[in-house]
Amino acid sequence: MGRIMAIDFGMKRTGIAVTDELRLIASGLTTVLTKDLMSFLEDYFNKEKVEELVVGQPTHADGIPLPIEKNIQFFIEDFEIKFPEIQVKREDERFTSKMAFQTMIDGGLKRKKRRDKATIDQVSATLILQSYMH
Repeated sequence: MGRIMAIDFGMKRTGIAVTDELRLIASGLTTVLTKDLMSFLEDYFNKEKVEELVVGQPTHADGIPLPIEKNIQFFIEDFEIKFPEIQVKREDERFTSKMAFQTMIDGGLKRKKRRDKATIDQVSATLILQSYMH
């Protein structure tokens, strides 16, 4: 069985999380510069079997898509061409950044680490993946 990967797509950085091979546990993997995302994914997929990619779907509280959704759609189109064997799913990501920040506080991360936006992106991707798995 292949892993499930989730991404919290951003204009500058993208947070990435994956499951274990049994799809029981979601863990933060890394944060990469979005311009390097496709090459990172290609390298990762050459090492690990991934069957699904869950892409966060950012919306306002009322459900209206955020402007970044256009960029996410372009990414998904490119991804599906490059990796047609991997299913793409979407998962609501409303409030994940706020939940990620609170999770880091609850987990005892020091203030300096909580300010690291790359860490927030990675934790957000993990929350997207956990939400998708449940």
